[in-house]
Amino acid sequence: MRFLKVAEYYRKIEETSGRLEMISLLKNLFLELKDSPEDLEKVAYLTIGKLRPDYEGVELGIGEKLALKAISLSTGIKESRINSEYKKLGDVGILAEWAVKNRAITPFVMEELTISRVYRDLLRIAKASGQSSQDVKIRTFAGLLSDAEPIEARYIARIVMGKLRLGIQDMTVLDALAEAFLGSRSRRLLLEQKYNIYPDIGRIARVVAEEGDAGLGKIEVRLGVPIRPMLAQRLKSAKEILEKAGPRVIAEYKYDGERMQIHIHRDGMVEIFSRRLENITNPYPDVAEAFSRYFSGREAIFDSETVAVNPNTGEILPFQELMHRRRKYGIEKAMEEYPTTTYVFDVLYLDGRSLIDVPLEERRKMLEKILPRKHDLIKEVTYRIVEDEESLEQFFEEAVEYGTEGVMAKDPRSIYQAGIRGWSWIKLKRSYMSKMVEPVDLVVVGAFAGKGKRAGTYGALLMAVYDPKTDRYKTVCKMGSGFTDEELASLPERLKEYRIQFRDPSVESKLEADVWLEPAIVLEVIGDEITLSPVHTCAWGVVRRNSGLAIRFPRFTGRWRDDKGPEDATTEEEIISMYKAQLTKVVEES
Repeated sequence: MRFLKVAEYYRKIEETSGRLEMISLLKNLFLELKDSPEDLEKVAYLTIGKLRPDYEGVELGIGEKLALKAISLSTGIKESRINSEYKKLGDVGILAEWAVKNRAITPFVMEELTISRVYRDLLRIAKASGQSSQDVKIRTFAGLLSDAEPIEARYIARIVMGKLRLGIQDMTVLDALAEAFLGSRSRRLLLEQKYNIYPDIGRIARVVAEEGDAGLGKIEVRLGVPIRPMLAQRLKSAKEILEKAGPRVIAEYKYDGERMQIHIHRDGMVEIFSRRLENITNPYPDVAEAFSRYFSGREAIFDSETVAVNPNTGEILPFQELMHRRRKYGIEKAMEEYPTTTYVFDVLYLDGRSLIDVPLEERRKMLEKILPRKHDLIKEVTYRIVEDEESLEQFFEEAVEYGTEGVMAKDPRSIYQAGIRGWSWIKLKRSYMSKMVEPVDLVVVGAFAGKGKRAGTYGALLMAVYDPKTDRYKTVCKMGSGFTDEELASLPERLKEYRIQFRDPSVESKLEADVWLEPAIVLEVIGDEITLSPVHTCAWGVVRRNSGLAIRFPRFTGRWRDDKGPEDATTEEEIISMYKAQLTKVVEES
């Protein structure tokens, strides 16, 4: 199929703000591709602005200057004119569309762009490396634009820059696939379950189009493909936890580290994936080597938390110290300065068998049999089986004293619910004990111009929670406190690549920001309390008609959550639960 057909669908999707209409348009596009499953697979990736699943780490890696140079090269319009128009238009896609319409040179022969050709060339741009890589990227991009119709140029340029911005994310694609090939959007849950254990949107699309339900049955847990992590709810007391997940729970220390899913192959190869499903093996060669050596000849997938430790005292260091390991250079020095210990708390796969449907209590017994008894780098999570409030509170106090965030309480009967934030796992953290002193992770969706001392930078950021039910980001506060002067001054530059001309379709906001930002960056935020709000869209109409919920006096904690994607942010449901917990506490205290 011609890429022109895809571009026309993208234009229609861009012009609508209704989610159901977006799903319908996407469904129709997928149905037109049913007889070409190879093209469908590629379009599924492109529609969420990707070329391959996250865990493969394929990124286009072309900057603004290179893109503008390619547009100039392909159209014969001088770079100075291209730069001037870009300043006016502010959107590389609209710029490319304008440039192609106003070409100064016309190719002798224009080849129709197929989906296959566009995808192949985009992949070539992404994988170009070495001394000549910039030239390869520019010429390949220019080659696509030379053969493109104006509307094709708009979306090719945006994809190349990583700024497609249709407001479509993974769950919306799954909705459309369910409608197209399973007969109803209500069957998205089946697709979501498979996507949670095999997060490759292209493969899911191709399999369901070719084989329907039968094909989905073939998608299973596989070494080298990260499983979306199971997530926890939160409660503020031991009593509530035992009422919800009890009467008997497995209580574990809640470490403040980096969530790691560790895949061990029989040949000794180890792959480490973050909670965002990125391959983070390179920054942690010591962790990989330790697991490879100890589990030689076996296959396993472990869920774990890795913390930095003080090499002199053995004390656990804050999360931010561990992030020094993520830098690209000086890894050996970082290993010496920030040694780690990995606390394993679950086994999801062992020697050819998936364990995600095995009850936690049985998985824990298997884990104890295979983990080392004494090892500096690999340890089993500290845990206790508790059946009463006093024991859970005592264990919580021990965990805090040890330097952890608190306790994770788990239902011993629970299976591993990949990608689900359910009540089988519940967090009890030390900061839950009064009002809103527990920080939340919010997504930056907009910014407001600074005034006075803050003129020339942003005075506040518009922050949002994520609602997985609707695949939308909903505003919950404007935040301008907690930043150092240096951080404030750097915000426009730091957020520059995420600037967009209009509000992202996935963002619900009643406020009009001065600058809109693509939902991509997650910050840790703390506030005084959660209140009803007439302007913020979080939980709109849930607690009170014509009101949402907002965080009062929000402050940046200083923690950029680079380890989290926007879909990992605090959810709307969690904010509602925290608000209700506040009300309960007020009643109890009165």
